[in-house]
Amino acid sequence: MASAPVAVDPHLDLFAEIERLKRERRALVLAHFYQEPDIQDVADALGDSLELSKRARDARDVDVIAFCGVHFMAETAKILAPDKIVVVPDLEAGCSLAESVDPRALAAWRAAHPEHVVVSYINCTAETKALSDWICTSSNAERVIRAIPEGKPILFVPDRHLGAWLVKQTGRPMDLWPGTCIVHETFSARKLVAMKERHPDAEVIAHPECDASVLAHADFVGSTAKLLRRVIDAPARRFIVATEKGILHEMRKRAPGKELLEAPFDAELGRGACSACNECPHMKRNTLEKLHLALRDLAPRIEMDEELRRRARVPLDRMLALG
Repeated sequence: MASAPVAVDPHLDLFAEIERLKRERRALVLAHFYQEPDIQDVADALGDSLELSKRARDARDVDVIAFCGVHFMAETAKILAPDKIVVVPDLEAGCSLAESVDPRALAAWRAAHPEHVVVSYINCTAETKALSDWICTSSNAERVIRAIPEGKPILFVPDRHLGAWLVKQTGRPMDLWPGTCIVHETFSARKLVAMKERHPDAEVIAHPECDASVLAHADFVGSTAKLLRRVIDAPARRFIVATEKGILHEMRKRAPGKELLEAPFDAELGRGACSACNECPHMKRNTLEKLHLALRDLAPRIEMDEELRRRARVPLDRMLALG
């Protein structure tokens, strides 16, 4: 999914202009690890969903948060920092996981199963968050599940692969919403085995949004931030990385002596004739040009009904209170 062209003077030094606009607007630029390298390099804070949520909540001495990620991430920033202007470079940057939940269907499920605790992965809309008891990220999902009293039935929304991994890690049976990430579900276990045979010294690291068949061959499973830390700290010199390829930019910066191989994918499971199934097309809608325009024009903005925002914040605060 190519980003629409934007009208920016081609002679403009975008890096310098963005820095100027950050000062002028008193703006904080947050970027997810899956953004294009240029955006990662101009960000004030780079992280996964948990870290960026904390940075939005704790933002001080800023008037504007420019969130370089997908729509639900910018929504989360607005939920946690309602007094800030929150802009996103491309309002159409969506998420297959967030889109897999119809809030009406979730509300109906809750009404039919009032005894269940609903735990939603942060990759969901504000409407889904408002219907949830807990929010979690891949960094703290195990901790959230273990915080729920034994015997309480759980519905995990929306990623069935992350949910299945949590069932295995915690021993807690859960009902799983049938959502998946269009990037992580395309990694091929068969091709991964063949790659491991070609590189027997490589450590396989994978995000828990991958299918169980892929995770079964991983030496380490963790959130985006934990995968980065693993590459930095582990003694291995070569890694096969099964997550969105945007993280490789920061891995190479933080661990320049390590060799990083992209985990193989099956294009037949991806988006048609896919030449880059390990790239999120939604994340890549954001560009440096669009970030410049967002800071210049303070648009597009994230706006939200206040009652919805308050209800969506409750499960987020419950998660953040875990530390």
